[in-house]
Amino acid sequence: MEDQEGFVSILGYQQYYRIAGPSEARATVVTLHGGPGSSHHYLLSMRDLARWGYRVIFFDQVGCGSSEVPPGTDRFSLEHNVEETEAIRQQLGHGKVHLIGSSYGGLLALAYAIKYQQNLRSLITVGGLADVPFATAEMARLIDEMPPEDAQAIRVHGGRGEFQHPDYVRATQRFYHTYLCRLPTWPPELTKSLQLGDERPVYRYMNGPNEFTITGTIRDIDLRAQLPTIHVPTLVLGGKYDEVTPAVAEQIHTGIPGSRRVTFPASSHTPFWEEREAFMSTVAAFLADVDGRAGPGSTRT
Repeated sequence: MEDQEGFVSILGYQQYYRIAGPSEARATVVTLHGGPGSSHHYLLSMRDLARWGYRVIFFDQVGCGSSEVPPGTDRFSLEHNVEETEAIRQQLGHGKVHLIGSSYGGLLALAYAIKYQQNLRSLITVGGLADVPFATAEMARLIDEMPPEDAQAIRVHGGRGEFQHPDYVRATQRFYHTYLCRLPTWPPELTKSLQLGDERPVYRYMNGPNEFTITGTIRDIDLRAQLPTIHVPTLVLGGKYDEVTPAVAEQIHTGIPGSRRVTFPASSHTPFWEEREAFMSTVAAFLADVDGRAGPGSTRT
């Protein structure tokens, strides 16, 4: 079955969407990409969930990927992303949905659940974060644990704003290949999302120059105090070597009553590529449990 693609008017702007899976699905899964400022492409492995009868919706957030880029920066905010997610659900989601957010998309999924959890069947974060300052401090710790020449290059040239210096670029790439995606050859979908993020204004405005230098508008966001208000079934996922570290995942797990947590031992920030089969089976089992159906086994811890 071919994916359905198109554009839908959301809050005054044209946003790209892509839908995989059967039209008469058991339930709908909405995916939220990260960045902020990336695109849906790096999440396309989650089309696999259609094997278990799910309808999977991808979309590019405003100003990202193939979606319309608005003038100015007023729409580049977590609050606006929450509202566009709700509008997507209303137009494409067919009622209550399962929500999966990766990286910044995990932060967005948490913010959405805090406001609109009545519209959710379940919530899943993958390398997500609730407390941006803590996640930033954890990435700084990872840099300190890198080889001394890499750590020094990042500290010295980053402190000077020399983000294109060859030594800084090399050290950044080593960080990414250790903590973003550990596969020897990256999926082209991931490469495409990163490239599109570099070409759009959203990433630098909301995040900063790279993954571990969060100087944009999200830098002070902290949702920890609101996590206990989330009461939908929640699964907190991440990789053992994730740039958004297991300590960050534990913070979410501890904050949401009754949540489950799974760590993928050979993965970093993209377990849906690095341990694809294990990831999909884990998610499908959780969704089946939430939906009250027999699933492909239990989630591993």
